[in-house]
Amino acid sequence: MAMSMMIQSHVPAGLNAGINRKSVIRSAHQEVVIDRRSSSKVSNRANRLTESLSNLLHLHVETPPRREIRYTNWDFVGEEKHSTPVMSPKEVISEKWRDLHGCMDWDGLLDPLHPRLRREIVKYGEFAQATYDAFDFDPFSEYCGSCRFNRNKIFEKLGLDKNGYKVCKYIYAMSHIDMPQWLNRSRLGQTWSKDSNWMGFVAISDDEETRRIGRRDIVVAWRGTVAPSEWYEDFQRNLEPIGHGEAKVEHGFHSLYTSKSEFTRYNKSSASEQVMEEVTKLVKFYKEKGEEASLTITGHSLGGALALLNAYEAAASIPGLPINVISFGAPRVGNIAFRNELHQMGVKTLRVVVKQDLVPRMPGVVFNESLQKFDEITGTLDWVYTHVGAELKLDARSSPYLKRGFNLLGFHSQETYLHLVDGFVSGNSDFRSDARRDVALVNKACDMLIDELRIPHCWYQMENKGLVRNAHGRWVKPKREPEDIPFVGEVNSHALQSQRHLQPMYI
Repeated sequence: MAMSMMIQSHVPAGLNAGINRKSVIRSAHQEVVIDRRSSSKVSNRANRLTESLSNLLHLHVETPPRREIRYTNWDFVGEEKHSTPVMSPKEVISEKWRDLHGCMDWDGLLDPLHPRLRREIVKYGEFAQATYDAFDFDPFSEYCGSCRFNRNKIFEKLGLDKNGYKVCKYIYAMSHIDMPQWLNRSRLGQTWSKDSNWMGFVAISDDEETRRIGRRDIVVAWRGTVAPSEWYEDFQRNLEPIGHGEAKVEHGFHSLYTSKSEFTRYNKSSASEQVMEEVTKLVKFYKEKGEEASLTITGHSLGGALALLNAYEAAASIPGLPINVISFGAPRVGNIAFRNELHQMGVKTLRVVVKQDLVPRMPGVVFNESLQKFDEITGTLDWVYTHVGAELKLDARSSPYLKRGFNLLGFHSQETYLHLVDGFVSGNSDFRSDARRDVALVNKACDMLIDELRIPHCWYQMENKGLVRNAHGRWVKPKREPEDIPFVGEVNSHALQSQRHLQPMYI
């Protein structure tokens, strides 16, 4: 059973409503091709699509009611917002870091949402967003599927250089494996890699941030993407074993995490091996220095699924290491035994979910954790998907800045998630009036903001779609700086360290 839609990216790309079979939708960095019709017809088709999809999958998908927006001086609101910082103040949390890291499963901290926890969730969510913003989605680029920047300047380029972390490792995953078309490939013959995609990074807190948060924090951020049409069809029957017990996880996620080939440049080792080698090395390095370390793994959508697999492996490999996962819009990953083993190993998981987002309902939209109520009759069902950990549930209707109506991709966008987290106070409270994040970020790759704010939709893109004028006045694709070219930049970085005879230091 397949959905009557095709979505080929992680974020909305210019849609305010319906999607038809002829539409080609990619990320904010890519071209959008949509059948142009009147907005009213498209809106009606979107609502019909929502109802059909809901009935087909026996889901209750709540379409936010349309509301009349009274006149507000939105220009004044904009001016007022423009004169405030875009980040909440960084408070010292060194004495409370274990509670914020989930040692008590965030009991009493989620509703109402503790301000310090909100700040930390946004921090890790911005790491997940960075994996999208730095990714080369352009199918006509010879570097499609790679990171646009080298690890030493990625945060600077993305405006995250004040976050207190430094990237120390990039992660690559196989793109030619038996799975839905989650990963990007160049259309060109000459390309940086036909086998691999950049999937995220490992970062470490610097000394100042370490003092503020009370421990040396190792962060792994996994890039996501979303293709629900393939997900539902592929995920209903493909659970496979993991570990030595009864735990099982979805085949596609596990394959992406563990696949490797000796005939590739970037995946002679799997994403699993790459990340675990770096994390193990960092833990050992700081343990020998007498420092306490933690592991925080984050990701959006598919990235949230990979984060859970990463946490499972890390907990099994490094006993005693505090590990938590903060995921956004993540699907289910494994069966009940998988959830139970994660709990027994001490992994703490916080799932941030938007009520209107369909992806967290997959896979297992028909057979899921709701069947656990029949355990006494059926016994434990090892083929039933279930979610893991605590849940922070957000409602797109809570924000006065977001349009009403159905926007499948907009509800799933990571920037929508971050906007709603920043404004969430409690389930019974209005949107936070002193929310700090720039509201304009919501429309980076979708059309979710009300028109009164006058923010163009899908505004985040390469200037002139990446073309520049050369010395002869011709428009061409620019050459990357050597340090930003995959492999070349990494080789030069390692060579420089060897020449200086330096032990790698993680600041």
